[in-house]
Amino acid sequence: MRTGVSFVIPCLNEERTLERVLQKINKLRSAELRDRPCEVIVVDNGSIDRSPEIARNCSARVELCPQKGYGAALKCGIFAASHPLVIFADADDTYDFGESPKLITEIEKGYDLVLGTRIKGAIQKDAMPLLHRYLGTPALTGLINILYGGSTAKITDCNSGFRCFSREAFLKWGVHSDGMEFASEMLVKAMLNDAKISEVPITLHAAFRDRAPHLKTWRDGMRHLLQILLEAPKFFHILGGSIFLVSCVLLIGTALFRTPVHLGAIALMGIHTASFACIGSFLGLTLWGIGPILTAKRPNRHVRIYETLVNMPEDRFFWLTIYFLSISLLFVFVVILFWAGYDFKFLPYEKETVILSGFITNGILLIFQIFTAHLIKRT
Repeated sequence: MRTGVSFVIPCLNEERTLERVLQKINKLRSAELRDRPCEVIVVDNGSIDRSPEIARNCSARVELCPQKGYGAALKCGIFAASHPLVIFADADDTYDFGESPKLITEIEKGYDLVLGTRIKGAIQKDAMPLLHRYLGTPALTGLINILYGGSTAKITDCNSGFRCFSREAFLKWGVHSDGMEFASEMLVKAMLNDAKISEVPITLHAAFRDRAPHLKTWRDGMRHLLQILLEAPKFFHILGGSIFLVSCVLLIGTALFRTPVHLGAIALMGIHTASFACIGSFLGLTLWGIGPILTAKRPNRHVRIYETLVNMPEDRFFWLTIYFLSISLLFVFVVILFWAGYDFKFLPYEKETVILSGFITNGILLIFQIFTAHLIKRT
């Protein structure tokens, strides 16, 4: 007997298409998959139509999932699955379960996860909004590849909802999301666990339904983005640190020039350059400071400097805070002293004041970012 397969189908008011989807699976079970033990699990996520009844009439097992959400429904079905291989896809017939043997054949080559890629396959007219096809999916897929793909695990369709995978491997990945971002978290966690991932081309069909789509473009797109970045403190370390260092170099360079440098009609290295460099340093340090906060809850995703700051003994952190705040207050006092020398009316050191204010603010910002990380570590 060959490896068993569990088909998991999340379902919320899909009476119009569910029967057709289940008939395709039953046809597979009696034909290409007749030599395998198979089961079909329809996860009812709060349907108020005839979906559960239709599922039972088509010999599917119905699992009730009271927790709302695409990811919650899938997790419920995966945990309830009896066989080593799991295949999931939607109940709206946009993915053709008749293509399942392609995914099964691929995963039996030794992969942990096989994605059905729409990008390498075919997308029928009106099956995918242009915004999703040419912006959302490519951007999120590229970000996942850059942050987690390494040199080998490159994918083309991170949002594919047609997947075949090892249930045992999935349980080790620790996927937690309840919403649509489940798809991104599953990929990120698989890559972080060095899973072997492959893709096979599939066809995406236009939806045949009379309800509004469950997917909300901007809400769910943002959820995907946040979920992807959640495991990537190194991204903030590199991006934020680079912006901060370049801005600080520009600030210091500006301080060394007594008068602006003129390039034609453009005046550089003056107060305006200092102002923009300050803005850049604030932006860079703010981005960089997200890293310690992520590390506080995910120590296994650390960057060394983040780990050092988050795990710093409290007495050392106390004196570091006193040091930075004292230096900042000293700089503030110096500015006020010079200003007082001009009767608090006019201070002829505008550029120097801007530069000094930038360093003061950055020092205070750094301390409060580390302080926030230490607070979160204790929650």
